[in-house]
Amino acid sequence: MTLAVHESWLVAGVGPRLFYPSFASVFFLLSKFLYYVVMPATWLVALLVAALITRQPVRRKRFVIAALVVALVGTNAALSNRALLAWELPPVSVRTIAPHDAAVLLTGMANTHKSPHDRVYLSSAADRLTHTLWLYRTHRVRRIIVSGGSGDIDKYVHTEAAEVNTLLRLCGVPQADILLEDRSRNTRENALFTKELLARHPEIKSLVLVTSAFHMRRAAGCFRKVGLNPALFPVDFRTTDLEESASYWPIPEAGALGTWSLLFHEITGYVTYKLLGYC
Repeated sequence: MTLAVHESWLVAGVGPRLFYPSFASVFFLLSKFLYYVVMPATWLVALLVAALITRQPVRRKRFVIAALVVALVGTNAALSNRALLAWELPPVSVRTIAPHDAAVLLTGMANTHKSPHDRVYLSSAADRLTHTLWLYRTHRVRRIIVSGGSGDIDKYVHTEAAEVNTLLRLCGVPQADILLEDRSRNTRENALFTKELLARHPEIKSLVLVTSAFHMRRAAGCFRKVGLNPALFPVDFRTTDLEESASYWPIPEAGALGTWSLLFHEITGYVTYKLLGYC
């Protein structure tokens, strides 16, 4: 999730009305921009373009070598898997989760840009939904709080919370056991607006936070920062167990670039949130 608010413009000035973007709006747009900046594929293209346009042979050689290094490291699935494995929080056994009043399910799993809009399209983060259902069906949680609006810059058709609510209802979860927080557009707002929702439901006192393992550090920090201390249940693991096979290391895979991008994006987000005091 990325940062924005629905009321994204502040009105200021005397006489003619002048509109200035709020900090939330600027941060939202910057987060979209940074997502592409930290992608190794972006670095690779930038280095190759620099090699093509430079007129100095020495610099051209350096750019080509740098691009080759990025390509070799970036497509090494073993390295990217180990790096992300070190960042992800480890799995928690369902048996160790004591009964709680509610699970907070962070969205980020529904593709709201796919039509026709007569169904819900899930992404690779679908574990967030299925494992929350697992907690609910095994009576580890009594209710489910779905937190997530839309990450779109301008218009959106549905909020993710609404789409996940549809899936939960199809899975037989009564509407009375589902609470929706559909305003948030980033992890900090997930925490802030969930706390506001809980103020209207004082009967909910204990929580389990469910989100992707790579995202749990930032999410847990945001919830603790606003005074909520949920039990953590990381899901949606993008890594595999370590392998020692010799063939595991040298084989390049294009998918490894996506793993590095995911890791760098999350680390950048975590550090930014830390500097801003969000987590």
